[in-house]
Amino acid sequence: MSAKRIIPCLDTRNGRVVKGVKFDHIKEISDPVELAKRYSDEGADEIVLYDITASLENRTLFTDLLKQVAGVVSVPLAVGGGIAAISDVERMLSLGAGKVSINSGAIKNPGIILEAAKKYGSRCVVLAIDVAKDGDKYSIFTAGGKKNTGLDAVEWAKRGEANGAGELVVNSIDKDGVKNGFDLEMLTAVANAVKIPIVASGGAGGREDFFELFSELPVIDAGLAASIFHFNEVSIRDLKQYLREKGIPVQI
Repeated sequence: MSAKRIIPCLDTRNGRVVKGVKFDHIKEISDPVELAKRYSDEGADEIVLYDITASLENRTLFTDLLKQVAGVVSVPLAVGGGIAAISDVERMLSLGAGKVSINSGAIKNPGIILEAAKKYGSRCVVLAIDVAKDGDKYSIFTAGGKKNTGLDAVEWAKRGEANGAGELVVNSIDKDGVKNGFDLEMLTAVANAVKIPIVASGGAGGREDFFELFSELPVIDAGLAASIFHFNEVSIRDLKQYLREKGIPVQI
Protein backbone atom coordinates (compact mmCIF):
# COMPACT_ATOMS: atom_id res chain seq x y z
CA MET A 1 0.00 0.00 0.00
CA SER A 2 1.41 3.38 -0.99
CA ALA A 3 1.54 6.26 1.49
CA LYS A 4 -1.85 7.90 1.91
CA ARG A 5 -2.25 11.66 1.74
CA ILE A 6 -4.21 13.80 4.18
CA ILE A 7 -5.61 16.93 2.57
CA PRO A 8 -7.43 19.80 4.31
CA CYS A 9 -9.83 21.74 2.12
CA LEU A 10 -10.41 25.47 2.35
CA ASP A 11 -13.73 26.41 0.75
CA THR A 12 -13.75 30.19 0.46
CA ARG A 13 -16.35 32.83 -0.25
CA ASN A 14 -15.60 36.54 -0.30
CA GLY A 15 -12.09 35.88 0.98
CA ARG A 16 -13.14 33.85 4.05
CA VAL A 17 -13.21 30.13 4.76
CA VAL A 18 -16.77 28.79 4.95
CA LYS A 19 -18.41 25.42 5.61
CA GLY A 20 -21.89 24.00 5.23
CA VAL A 21 -23.80 20.73 5.31
CA LYS A 22 -24.72 19.04 2.04
CA PHE A 23 -23.69 22.25 0.25
CA ASP A 24 -26.22 24.28 2.24
CA HIS A 25 -26.41 26.29 5.51
CA ILE A 26 -23.00 27.78 4.74
CA LYS A 27 -21.32 29.69 7.56
CA GLU A 28 -18.16 31.76 7.72
CA ILE A 29 -15.34 30.24 9.75
CA SER A 30 -11.91 31.81 9.51
CA ASP A 31 -9.09 33.42 7.55
CA PRO A 32 -7.79 31.15 4.77
CA VAL A 33 -4.20 32.36 4.99
CA GLU A 34 -3.99 31.58 8.72
CA LEU A 35 -5.59 28.16 8.29
CA ALA A 36 -3.42 27.27 5.31
CA LYS A 37 -0.25 28.05 7.24
CA ARG A 38 -1.47 26.04 10.22
CA TYR A 39 -2.20 23.01 8.08
CA SER A 40 1.10 23.29 6.27
CA ASP A 41 2.93 23.42 9.61
CA GLU A 42 0.92 20.44 10.94
CA GLY A 43 2.10 18.22 8.10
CA ALA A 44 -0.70 18.30 5.52
CA ASP A 45 0.38 16.54 2.34
CA GLU A 46 -1.42 19.06 0.20
CA ILE A 47 -3.90 21.91 0.64
CA VAL A 48 -6.95 22.45 -1.53
CA LEU A 49 -8.20 26.00 -1.97
CA TYR A 50 -11.63 26.44 -3.57
CA ASP A 51 -13.57 29.57 -4.44
CA ILE A 52 -17.03 28.05 -4.09
CA THR A 53 -19.00 30.85 -5.74
CA ALA A 54 -16.74 31.68 -8.69
CA SER A 55 -18.63 29.46 -11.14
CA LEU A 56 -22.05 30.48 -9.83
CA GLU A 57 -21.13 34.14 -10.19
CA ASN A 58 -19.55 33.55 -13.60
CA ARG A 59 -16.22 35.09 -12.61
CA THR A 60 -12.63 33.97 -12.46
CA LEU A 61 -10.94 32.63 -9.36
CA PHE A 62 -9.47 34.92 -6.72
CA THR A 63 -5.95 36.14 -7.43
CA ASP A 64 -4.69 38.05 -4.38
CA LEU A 65 -5.84 35.35 -1.97
CA LEU A 66 -4.12 32.62 -3.94
CA LYS A 67 -0.84 34.54 -3.91
CA GLN A 68 -1.11 35.10 -0.15
CA VAL A 69 -1.81 31.43 0.58
CA ALA A 70 0.95 30.24 -1.77
CA GLY A 71 3.33 32.53 0.08
CA VAL A 72 2.82 30.92 3.50
CA VAL A 73 2.64 27.18 2.72
CA SER A 74 5.42 24.71 2.06
CA VAL A 75 3.23 21.93 0.65
CA PRO A 76 1.59 21.50 -2.76
CA LEU A 77 -1.44 23.70 -3.37
CA ALA A 78 -4.40 22.73 -5.53
CA VAL A 79 -6.89 25.43 -6.49
CA GLY A 80 -10.32 25.45 -8.08
CA GLY A 81 -13.40 27.52 -8.76
CA GLY A 82 -14.33 29.30 -11.95
CA ILE A 83 -11.74 27.49 -14.08
CA ALA A 84 -13.39 27.67 -17.49
CA ALA A 85 -10.60 28.22 -20.03
CA ILE A 86 -6.98 27.29 -20.57
CA SER A 87 -6.02 30.87 -19.70
CA ASP A 88 -7.48 30.31 -16.21
CA VAL A 89 -5.33 27.22 -15.78
CA GLU A 90 -2.23 29.13 -16.86
CA ARG A 91 -2.98 31.99 -14.48
CA MET A 92 -3.47 29.70 -11.46
CA LEU A 93 -0.24 27.82 -12.12
CA SER A 94 1.68 31.08 -12.58
CA LEU A 95 0.40 32.35 -9.21
CA GLY A 96 1.67 29.41 -7.21
CA ALA A 97 -0.77 26.53 -7.66
CA GLY A 98 0.76 23.13 -8.23
CA LYS A 99 -2.51 21.68 -9.50
CA VAL A 100 -5.67 23.13 -10.96
CA SER A 101 -8.97 21.52 -10.02
CA ILE A 102 -11.64 21.75 -12.71
CA ASN A 103 -15.26 20.96 -11.93
CA SER A 104 -18.20 22.65 -13.67
CA GLY A 105 -15.79 24.21 -16.16
CA ALA A 106 -15.18 20.74 -17.61
CA ILE A 107 -18.91 20.23 -18.05
CA LYS A 108 -19.32 23.55 -19.86
CA ASN A 109 -16.14 23.03 -21.87
CA PRO A 110 -15.32 19.29 -22.05
CA GLY A 111 -12.16 19.98 -24.04
CA ILE A 112 -10.46 21.91 -21.24
CA ILE A 113 -9.17 18.80 -19.47
CA LEU A 114 -7.56 17.46 -22.63
CA GLU A 115 -6.14 20.86 -23.58
CA ALA A 116 -4.73 21.52 -20.11
CA ALA A 117 -3.22 18.03 -19.84
CA LYS A 118 -1.50 18.37 -23.20
CA LYS A 119 -0.11 21.81 -22.37
CA TYR A 120 0.87 21.41 -18.71
CA GLY A 121 0.90 17.67 -18.10
CA SER A 122 -1.63 15.42 -16.41
CA ARG A 123 -0.05 15.84 -12.98
CA CYS A 124 -1.27 19.48 -12.94
CA VAL A 125 -4.85 18.67 -13.94
CA VAL A 126 -7.47 17.49 -11.45
CA LEU A 127 -11.05 16.65 -12.35
CA ALA A 128 -13.31 17.38 -9.38
CA ILE A 129 -16.81 15.94 -9.30
CA ASP A 130 -19.69 16.61 -6.92
CA VAL A 131 -21.75 13.44 -6.71
CA ALA A 132 -25.11 12.46 -5.21
CA LYS A 133 -27.25 9.34 -5.40
CA ASP A 134 -29.90 9.74 -8.07
CA GLY A 135 -32.25 6.77 -8.10
CA ASP A 136 -30.15 3.73 -8.92
CA LYS A 137 -27.11 5.67 -10.15
CA TYR A 138 -24.71 8.39 -9.06
CA SER A 139 -25.08 11.72 -10.84
CA ILE A 140 -22.92 14.81 -11.24
CA PHE A 141 -24.27 18.01 -9.73
CA THR A 142 -23.19 21.62 -10.27
CA ALA A 143 -24.27 25.08 -9.05
CA GLY A 144 -23.34 24.32 -5.45
CA GLY A 145 -25.02 20.93 -5.56
CA LYS A 146 -28.35 22.33 -6.76
CA LYS A 147 -28.32 21.39 -10.45
CA ASN A 148 -28.46 17.78 -11.55
CA THR A 149 -26.56 17.59 -14.82
CA GLY A 150 -27.87 14.10 -15.56
CA LEU A 151 -24.30 12.95 -16.17
CA ASP A 152 -23.45 9.55 -14.75
CA ALA A 153 -20.61 10.06 -12.28
CA VAL A 154 -18.80 6.85 -13.14
CA GLU A 155 -18.90 7.51 -16.87
CA TRP A 156 -17.81 11.13 -16.35
CA ALA A 157 -14.85 9.98 -14.25
CA LYS A 158 -13.82 7.55 -16.99
CA ARG A 159 -14.09 10.30 -19.57
CA GLY A 160 -11.95 12.61 -17.46
CA GLU A 161 -9.27 9.97 -17.17
CA ALA A 162 -9.36 9.34 -20.92
CA ASN A 163 -8.94 13.07 -21.55
CA GLY A 164 -5.79 13.21 -19.44
CA ALA A 165 -6.83 14.19 -15.92
CA GLY A 166 -4.11 13.09 -13.55
CA GLU A 167 -6.31 12.85 -10.48
CA LEU A 168 -9.94 12.77 -9.37
CA VAL A 169 -11.44 14.54 -6.39
CA VAL A 170 -14.69 12.73 -5.69
CA ASN A 171 -16.94 14.66 -3.35
CA SER A 172 -20.09 13.10 -1.92
CA ILE A 173 -22.86 15.69 -1.58
CA ASP A 174 -24.89 13.19 0.44
CA LYS A 175 -22.09 12.97 3.00
CA ASP A 176 -20.84 16.56 2.92
CA GLY A 177 -20.59 17.97 6.44
CA VAL A 178 -22.57 15.07 7.94
CA LYS A 179 -19.52 13.54 9.64
CA ASN A 180 -20.65 9.93 9.58
CA GLY A 181 -17.96 8.50 7.32
CA PHE A 182 -16.94 8.59 3.68
CA ASP A 183 -19.30 7.30 0.99
CA LEU A 184 -17.58 3.97 0.48
CA GLU A 185 -20.21 2.60 -1.87
CA MET A 186 -19.97 5.54 -4.26
CA LEU A 187 -16.18 5.65 -4.03
CA THR A 188 -16.00 1.94 -4.83
CA ALA A 189 -18.07 2.45 -7.97
CA VAL A 190 -15.75 5.19 -9.20
CA ALA A 191 -12.54 3.44 -8.14
CA ASN A 192 -13.53 0.30 -10.04
CA ALA A 193 -13.79 2.34 -13.23
CA VAL A 194 -10.53 4.33 -13.28
CA LYS A 195 -6.83 3.86 -12.58
CA ILE A 196 -5.76 7.42 -11.75
CA PRO A 197 -5.41 8.55 -8.11
CA ILE A 198 -8.64 9.33 -6.26
CA VAL A 199 -9.07 11.84 -3.46
CA ALA A 200 -12.11 10.97 -1.32
CA SER A 201 -14.10 13.92 0.00
CA GLY A 202 -17.19 14.29 2.13
CA GLY A 203 -18.19 12.68 5.41
CA ALA A 204 -15.08 12.60 7.59
CA GLY A 205 -16.09 12.93 11.23
CA GLY A 206 -13.10 11.48 13.05
CA ARG A 207 -9.86 9.54 12.79
CA GLU A 208 -11.72 6.26 12.49
CA ASP A 209 -13.36 7.36 9.25
CA PHE A 210 -9.97 7.77 7.58
CA PHE A 211 -8.88 4.36 8.84
CA GLU A 212 -12.07 2.81 7.47
CA LEU A 213 -11.56 4.57 4.13
CA PHE A 214 -8.00 3.39 3.61
CA SER A 215 -8.45 -0.10 5.05
CA GLU A 216 -11.70 -0.82 3.16
CA LEU A 217 -10.58 0.88 -0.06
CA PRO A 218 -6.77 0.76 -0.22
CA VAL A 219 -6.96 1.93 -3.83
CA ILE A 220 -8.00 5.40 -2.60
CA ASP A 221 -4.98 7.67 -2.65
CA ALA A 222 -6.02 10.45 -0.25
CA GLY A 223 -8.66 11.61 2.19
CA LEU A 224 -9.86 15.21 2.13
CA ALA A 225 -11.71 16.93 4.96
CA ALA A 226 -12.61 20.40 6.16
CA SER A 227 -14.68 20.99 9.30
CA ILE A 228 -12.97 18.43 11.54
CA PHE A 229 -9.70 20.23 10.92
CA HIS A 230 -11.15 23.75 10.97
CA PHE A 231 -12.79 23.23 14.38
CA ASN A 232 -9.78 21.43 15.90
CA GLU A 233 -11.73 18.20 16.34
CA VAL A 234 -8.81 16.32 14.78
CA SER A 235 -5.32 17.60 14.10
CA ILE A 236 -3.50 16.46 10.99
CA ARG A 237 -0.45 15.49 13.03
CA ASP A 238 -2.47 13.34 15.43
CA LEU A 239 -4.46 11.79 12.58
CA LYS A 240 -1.31 10.71 10.80
CA GLN A 241 0.17 9.24 13.96
CA TYR A 242 -3.06 7.32 14.58
CA LEU A 243 -3.10 5.96 11.02
CA ARG A 244 0.53 4.90 11.23
CA GLU A 245 -0.17 3.05 14.47
CA LYS A 246 -3.07 1.29 12.73
CA GLY A 247 -0.81 0.14 9.90
CA ILE A 248 -1.80 2.73 7.28
CA PRO A 249 1.31 4.20 5.62
CA VAL A 250 1.52 8.00 5.81
CA GLN A 251 4.26 10.59 5.53
CA ILE A 252 5.11 12.17 8.89
